[in-house]
Amino acid sequence: MTASPSAGKLRAASGRSVVADKAATVVLWGMGGFVLLLLGLIILHFVIASIGVMSLSFIFGEPGSDTELGGVGPLLFNSLYMLVLAMLIAVPLGLLAGIYMSEYAADNKVTSTIRFAEEAISSVPSIVVGLFGLIAFVNLTHWGFTALAGVLALTLFNLPLMARLSEQALQAVPQEERSASLALGATKWQTIRHVVVPLAIPGIVTGIILTAGRVFGEAAVLLFTAGVGTPHHYNFLNLNIFDENSPWSPFRHTAATLSVFIWKTNSEGTYASQQLQQQVGDGASALLLATVLIFNIGSRFLGRLLTRRLTAA
Repeated sequence: MTASPSAGKLRAASGRSVVADKAATVVLWGMGGFVLLLLGLIILHFVIASIGVMSLSFIFGEPGSDTELGGVGPLLFNSLYMLVLAMLIAVPLGLLAGIYMSEYAADNKVTSTIRFAEEAISSVPSIVVGLFGLIAFVNLTHWGFTALAGVLALTLFNLPLMARLSEQALQAVPQEERSASLALGATKWQTIRHVVVPLAIPGIVTGIILTAGRVFGEAAVLLFTAGVGTPHHYNFLNLNIFDENSPWSPFRHTAATLSVFIWKTNSEGTYASQQLQQQVGDGASALLLATVLIFNIGSRFLGRLLTRRLTAA
């Protein structure tokens, strides 16, 4: 019995599908491997470059003069300080905005416009946001270059991203989960609080990581709002947040971060020799990269832990 022409066409189409699937698999795995290789090369480069520079005295020490290596302790503190302040504002507001857009807002032209605005603001060049922050939070308020101005500008830049990512994480929760909770007599808010948000935690954590990474590594926004002055001699026992000399005060004027310090070191040539300048820049870059990696890994671990605790999974 001979095979029909239609059966032959089916086998040929099936063969092409298998080939296409294998080709797509190879391409995707190749892209993933390239990304991992690129990340590994970046990490390896800065690990090698920071040998002989990275030490506890460099991480926690005071910045030195133009003829000595010194440390980056105050700059690392400023980076973490401004990250915490910015995330304390952006995460709650972004999550609430995401809940409203996902669970309460109607799907109409207004919400579509809001989503478009969120994505548009997230794609605005950071230097433009920095210039806006200079006008709004430095000049109009007469604060000058302060940590608070930098935090507000960073929040303005990253809040739309956090809101959009939170909304997408909440929308990814299956509708059946909401229906089951409502069928058991829970109110809409109880369903959101005890069902939707816990199930969306992995996506929300991803949004927090992406937002925090942009905050921690940002330089252009802070150049125009927090200034570039290198901080020295922080007295961490001074807990008065209204004292401009206290490192805990958002109104202090020496709020340069690690990323700003790296830019300043490599652009202004503040050190006496090119070798010393390169060492400081490589050491600060390696520390910045290591801090971001530690934060990302820690956030992932915390996200999984929260998911297990809240969903009993």
